[in-house]
Amino acid sequence: MEARHLRYALALAEHQHFGRAATSLGIAQPPLSTQIAALEREVGERLFDRTSRGVFPNAAGEAFLARARSALAEMNRARVDAGRAARGETGRLRIGFIGSALLHPLPGVLGRFRRSHPDVRLTLQELDSPASAAALLAGDLDVAVGRGGPRGAGAENLITVPIGADHLVAVVPKAHPFAGLPSIDVEQLVQEPLIASADAASSYLRPLFELAPAALEGAAMARDVHTIAGLAACCAGVGLGPDRMRLIARDDIWFCDVTPRFRLPDLQMSFRATDSSPVLAAFLSVVRQNCADVGTRLDDLLARHSS
Repeated sequence: MEARHLRYALALAEHQHFGRAATSLGIAQPPLSTQIAALEREVGERLFDRTSRGVFPNAAGEAFLARARSALAEMNRARVDAGRAARGETGRLRIGFIGSALLHPLPGVLGRFRRSHPDVRLTLQELDSPASAAALLAGDLDVAVGRGGPRGAGAENLITVPIGADHLVAVVPKAHPFAGLPSIDVEQLVQEPLIASADAASSYLRPLFELAPAALEGAAMARDVHTIAGLAACCAGVGLGPDRMRLIARDDIWFCDVTPRFRLPDLQMSFRATDSSPVLAAFLSVVRQNCADVGTRLDDLLARHSS
């Protein structure tokens, strides 16, 4: 039994005449009569009463047609669902990210993706850069956004693209002597208690404090940029973080550049090169639209991995 047999039976019930039903279906009458007879043999019951006034479904036919309508409707929904899944309009996407990415560019990217793909289930988890990279390599995430690219076994199977550059800034409370200064230097920083993320203190800030490592080793550890800014506002020390931290809207803190300018590792987005998920493809399309200069680099990386 095929879908066309169900459509033939429904058309015959609607038009109550083999000729009119055949015309509506765009086929000749003899094939329609043959197919209806074959359908009745397969069902094992006569479905239509043929009379001089027309062709009408009997009790068995009415029961059959009710199921036929449901079956065709379900098949149509299946086609629609398949198409939506193929276009990345449904499914699941698991994203791990560091807190500073919530300042920029994730609000624009996730907001646009939510609006254009409301039926995709987004699982969002704040993780430090090493943890998100490890989760991506383990298959527990689909996308990782962190500071610098993932490292370790399996990292060669990932595609990693920069989505934002940063340099180091300091944040202090408005009552601090540094407040009002456009910039401060490292010699001034080492005289102050410091606040930094554990990720930064353990890796990419060390070269800046190579002449005074004790200053960094004694720093208060914060989970993310919001905590750094909050602790600085509490006079717990001078906070160190990316310049996108300036986007934090508080009137009780002041940001200073650090001289000489110290570039931080780029904010990077990573995903598995073998991931052919339409949902991921749809997400990458939104990233292209929201992050300047990402599209060309991303296309080059994808082409390199596919060759």
